[in-house]
Amino acid sequence: MEEEASMKFFSDQNTSYADILPPHEARARIEVSVLNLLRVLNSTDPAISDLSLINRKRSNSCVNKGILTDVSYIFLSTSFTKSSLTNAKTAKAFVRVWKVMEMCFQILLQGKRVTQRELFYKLLCDSPDYFSSQLEVNRSVQDVVALLRCSRFSLGIMASTRGLVAGRLSLQEPGKEAVDCSACGSSGFPISGDLNLLDNTIITSDARYIILVEKHAIFHRLVEDRVFNHIPCVFVTAKGYPDIATRFFLHRMSITFPHLPILALVDWNPAGLAILCTFKFGSVGMGLEAYRYGKSRLQYEVDVIMTVIQVSCSDRPFGLSLACNVKWIGLRGDDLNLIPQESLVPLKPKDSQIAKSLLSSKILQENYREELSLMIETGKRAEIEALYCHGYNYLGKYIATKIVQGKYI
Repeated sequence: MEEEASMKFFSDQNTSYADILPPHEARARIEVSVLNLLRVLNSTDPAISDLSLINRKRSNSCVNKGILTDVSYIFLSTSFTKSSLTNAKTAKAFVRVWKVMEMCFQILLQGKRVTQRELFYKLLCDSPDYFSSQLEVNRSVQDVVALLRCSRFSLGIMASTRGLVAGRLSLQEPGKEAVDCSACGSSGFPISGDLNLLDNTIITSDARYIILVEKHAIFHRLVEDRVFNHIPCVFVTAKGYPDIATRFFLHRMSITFPHLPILALVDWNPAGLAILCTFKFGSVGMGLEAYRYGKSRLQYEVDVIMTVIQVSCSDRPFGLSLACNVKWIGLRGDDLNLIPQESLVPLKPKDSQIAKSLLSSKILQENYREELSLMIETGKRAEIEALYCHGYNYLGKYIATKIVQGKYI
């Protein structure tokens, strides 16, 4: 029992988030973990115990409805999953955790930061028998975060980002001149993957709306047409499924400008809705890290209430996702009359899988369920580009009409 307990490392601590640590403290946690493993190996009856990691599957997720805010979010409960060297199915995963931890230790010693893509290629060179895909590295990084209870940024891993921002916004990074995001051209301004830098950037804006755009091509069209001059807004895109840096940036915007509505323009298909929901409710996989990165001033007040509630609650949350109160402006079912029938395409098998997953979620609101049901009933999907049948400059008019009529949910 003593050896088993020792292998839990930080998982048996009553900690509800992954800490953001300075390099020396992150290295110390790695050293403690390695020492615990060596102690087990050097015992008179050596045995490799299980690594107890917080379960990051949907079955371990819960929903918290906003108390002092309109934001609901997903968090992880206290269920654990185990990875063991003696189990054929998890043996490689067990070793990968230590390989990634070793690499992080070296990165921290050198005072560097790397992206997960850079980490993958380094591990592929050093340990090809254990790492053959980016997905294996990503999962191993999440395991290390769950084991050490510190963020990937603390481990020297920088968030990769595809995100862009444009429009009526000024960004001033520490020690640099302010950037006018309305003067960056149709390419927009790249969102930094350095979350600490984003957190310390001074943001000013005279916008009245934040418009979240699913697709890079649509973002490019809206910015090139300078729609933000007609609709005082800021455009943000993650070029598809959102990365943590873009989610953090949008969350930071929602805290800095709590009065600005966040409106999402996505394809009318299950994948578009899934992207919207990730921004709106957060994700299960990032539950541990998002708590520290996503904490607003008002959420500190929420925490006071939640602490009282959680004292006697077995499902104590391990993290608060980077949730924002995003509203769905389009495309939606009531826009189908604007689109030629020829532009509607059949749902793909993957669409059906995503729809099934979304419908099984406890957090999905009723009007979103109705949209999904309509997609499944018609067997069709529509892309934003279908609106170009009215001309390439129609998108700005479409958004303006939706805003004036208050047609967002």
